[in-house]
Amino acid sequence: MRHRHSKKTLDRKSGPRTALLKNLAQSLILYEKIKTTEAKAKTIRPLVERIITGGKVDSLANRRNLMKYLPTKNAVKKVFEVLGPRYQERKGGYLRIVKLNQRPGDGAKMAQIEFV
Repeated sequence: MRHRHSKKTLDRKSGPRTALLKNLAQSLILYEKIKTTEAKAKTIRPLVERIITGGKVDSLANRRNLMKYLPTKNAVKKVFEVLGPRYQERKGGYLRIVKLNQRPGDGAKMAQIEFV
């Protein structure tokens, strides 16, 4: 039973899971729209929303915090220069998940996650 287990493991151990989430977050920030499975989209949404909220105020501490979550400096730069100012007045809810058809190979539920 999975009572009181809060995180989604995505059937991976912690190292590969954190690498997957970091890379998905980076791809979403750089391309502003990605197509992935529904479970991965739901898992990555709160992480990216926290990143965008941190990108609203450009300080050294916020920049270093975002460098922990994003593997490349291009993604951090885009958060502070493009996405932070774009959502300055918005309180939250920067992302939308649109459900798509099932993947033909294995029947996985697909979704598209994008910025509002």
